[in-house]
Amino acid sequence: MVGDSATRTVPVKLDVDESAADLLHQTIDHFLNAANYVVDVAWEPDWKITSKQKLHDQTYYDVRDDSPLPANLVQAARNRAAEAVKGVIERWKEGKKASKPEFRSRFASYDARTVTVNDDHATLATIDERVAAEFVLPDEQRETPHAAYLFNDDYEVKGATLHYDEVKDCFYLHVRTKPVVENDEADKGDTKHVSVLGVDLGITNIATTSTGTFWSGGELNHWHREYEKRRGTLQQTGTRWAHENVQRVGRKQTRRFEQMLHTIANELIEEALETDCTHIVFEQLKGIRERLPHAKAVHKWAFHRLFEYITYKAETEGLVVEQINPAYTSQRCSTCGFTHKDNRPHNNGQDEFECLKCGYEVHADYNAAKNIGLKYLRNQQKSGRGGAPVGVRLNSGMMNVNGEYSPTPLTG
Repeated sequence: MVGDSATRTVPVKLDVDESAADLLHQTIDHFLNAANYVVDVAWEPDWKITSKQKLHDQTYYDVRDDSPLPANLVQAARNRAAEAVKGVIERWKEGKKASKPEFRSRFASYDARTVTVNDDHATLATIDERVAAEFVLPDEQRETPHAAYLFNDDYEVKGATLHYDEVKDCFYLHVRTKPVVENDEADKGDTKHVSVLGVDLGITNIATTSTGTFWSGGELNHWHREYEKRRGTLQQTGTRWAHENVQRVGRKQTRRFEQMLHTIANELIEEALETDCTHIVFEQLKGIRERLPHAKAVHKWAFHRLFEYITYKAETEGLVVEQINPAYTSQRCSTCGFTHKDNRPHNNGQDEFECLKCGYEVHADYNAAKNIGLKYLRNQQKSGRGGAPVGVRLNSGMMNVNGEYSPTPLTG
């Protein structure tokens, strides 16, 4: 058992079957490749990049395109690379020798979202599906770090590192734990100051927030149509040059879209910060193409990319990003709560919402964004989780979990 005064790391031997072991080995291979690639990018001839944000911008999407690693493992590989390069710089400052880092030992870093630790096993994310790994534990009667920190309710799991011991031919999971901190004042503070920014995703407008900000999908839709026309013309040619040109145009389109999505992500994060939000809540991305009949593959790709960008950028600002099941959020009136499909007939080509009960008229995407925020609040209230979020941010005030509106106080 190692660690500082707060963190305790407990190594646990794993017992995995052949198929799980194969997936873990492949995941480690891709993790090391990703980490070494980030080091290569960071290791400029005249300077070294240690900023995780800069390395993210320069490497994340290339790795995601070329690797089957899930997003969190890509970020973990980037973090390990950035820390290794920073460590070299620190040694140089101390007058010590150090060379370019190279990851050779077989390991992969996991955070609390990519590993789940249970009493007798853990589940780990891989390049394909999550795999279960049974624990090989010492005698339960003995006093061990496992009993003291891993299976102690006073400690919580913060992450882990998967190691493969080539000599012993087995996997070990080094689980990081920290004492559970109970801070009454912090809890009270969270209860007093938690607010939600709801986000609706769509085709006409890529994103719409509960504060009434819209980001148009016109540019994406236009350039995608142009690309499809160009690709169709080139494919009819059938030459190798045409095939290579299709790929070149595709890469250009992807870069254009990614830059646009980066801008939207930055502006949406800024919107959350300016309106004093602590949570950004999206509709669930799974099944979104089924919910949006006119959505194409490019829209699904854009929604996932945007969510990834915002999740990463929000982490650095201390914002929480969540997804909720959006069932009926497009049909429900955010003012009176009346829910009916005819409030927003599907495929009517209109962007307006009109409540059949109270007559409330508003842009449909804005209405849905408010409902997404409200639904998250109510789910939290029912489950009793977290610090009791108190409201959804609107364009001119706040709406509480009961749908009651209060305007933003005038200042100055």
